[in-house]
Amino acid sequence: MDGTLTSRGTSSVPPGAASQAARLDAEPFRPGLLGWVVPLLVTLLAAALRLPGLGHPHQLIFDETYYAKDAYALLIAGHELVWPEGADDAWLAGDPQPTEEAAYVVHPPLGKWLIALGLQGLGAETAAGWRISAAVAGTLSVLLVSLIAQRMFRSVLLGGAAGVLTAVDGHHLVMSRVALLDIFLMLFVLAAFGALLADRYRGRRRLAALGPGAPLLWRPWRLLAGVLLGAAAAVKLSGLAFLAVFGIVVVLWDLQARRAGGARRWGLAGLRDAGVAVVTVLPVAALTYLASWVGWLRSGTGWGRLWHESHPAEGLAALVPGPVRSLWQYHLMSTDFHTGLDAGHDYASTPWTWLFMGRPVSFHYESFDPGEAGCRVERCSSAILDLANPVIWWAGLIALVLVFALWLGRRDWRFGAILSGYVAGFAVWLLFPGRTMFFFYTIAYHPFLILSLVAVGAIVLRAGTDPQRFAAEEVRANRRRNTVVILSFLLLATAVSIFFLPVWTGELIDYEQWRLRMWLPSWV
Repeated sequence: MDGTLTSRGTSSVPPGAASQAARLDAEPFRPGLLGWVVPLLVTLLAAALRLPGLGHPHQLIFDETYYAKDAYALLIAGHELVWPEGADDAWLAGDPQPTEEAAYVVHPPLGKWLIALGLQGLGAETAAGWRISAAVAGTLSVLLVSLIAQRMFRSVLLGGAAGVLTAVDGHHLVMSRVALLDIFLMLFVLAAFGALLADRYRGRRRLAALGPGAPLLWRPWRLLAGVLLGAAAAVKLSGLAFLAVFGIVVVLWDLQARRAGGARRWGLAGLRDAGVAVVTVLPVAALTYLASWVGWLRSGTGWGRLWHESHPAEGLAALVPGPVRSLWQYHLMSTDFHTGLDAGHDYASTPWTWLFMGRPVSFHYESFDPGEAGCRVERCSSAILDLANPVIWWAGLIALVLVFALWLGRRDWRFGAILSGYVAGFAVWLLFPGRTMFFFYTIAYHPFLILSLVAVGAIVLRAGTDPQRFAAEEVRANRRRNTVVILSFLLLATAVSIFFLPVWTGELIDYEQWRLRMWLPSWV
């Protein structure tokens, strides 16, 4: 791994283990004060874009009509409830009135519990109450992606670039300002990825110090990743795809570490690591997922909660507690729903169109005549369109292709790690070609598209800076040039975001200005 992109850490590895640390990619990286200042600054930028105006529009837009009301029901009953006809109007008037009948829903409860935190803090009478949790989750993810990129590519500049690109991207911005579940899924997946990276570095440092065959039993970062991946699945079951793919990745990392360190029986040692991971991480993830259902389990009145009473268990199934059997049956039914969902929708799209952002989702659109809502022209529009910054999204697709080619050619683990996150988020939807799907599902793997751009940026940044091939003066000049290229791309992306900002935040604009931003017919 190249550790000389822009910042260099000082090594704390004992001299005798220095060469071993280099082989294992276990050298520490200490960027200094800037390593925290830059990520915090881009996080403040993200907060400034996500928090103001959360209460506009004061409507239940798109699937907020389900998740905001489900969150409220969790607060008062511990499980989802059926809402009467006209419930949206009563909700917006500040008078939520669910029935006492338990509702059957298909998504696990954790994301809705997080939305409920906002309702508990700000109340249900303001839209900011049901959106604030998403805004906080989106803002935190900017900090995480900045720190992760900084550590992966050993560069404060590239970490800052990752944070800026995430902060100003419209797809991420919109999903951070609506009360849907997917932003929470993304946050937990990204945090789990960061925990696994920390485990990778910590484990290899221990191998460098103790020897390549030393047992690694206590891996707290890996356990934390298990908790976070369990939480991701507790938001949406598609989080299980990340659990599976990341599990394969860490096993390969362990095998490579043992082999690179020179362990005599590296395959056996790597498989031992895999076995330890299976018997520790999977139970932690499963218990985390189960804990998210505690409201339903404790209630006794949730939908399907008492199924086991009318379906006695036989054989070994009798050893399973009745409520857990009821929960299992619930999941069998929800799985059938997820795989069989094929209802038509104007903004439905297929995964292959997501690559090019072919059909973004319109969450909100209103048209106004002169004099209405402050409209002073012939016609005005207010729109919230889940549209990514075209420069970031389309350049990200090119970067992914390059990252895949570079991974094939160089076998750099960082490229493979980025691809794993993208594959886990994208490929799972290819298994259900007939299912109704939406572009906003892509937010789950959005950080890995950003990291692919950063990976290409890392190559650009170090071009012509090899001191063994270029004179010192040339190296300095090339570094300045490369930095200008990176900053120019950031400025271009930011300028495009400023142009599209009105259709991401519901700002009242001239209808012709709205049309000017609809670059493709499929965006309308």
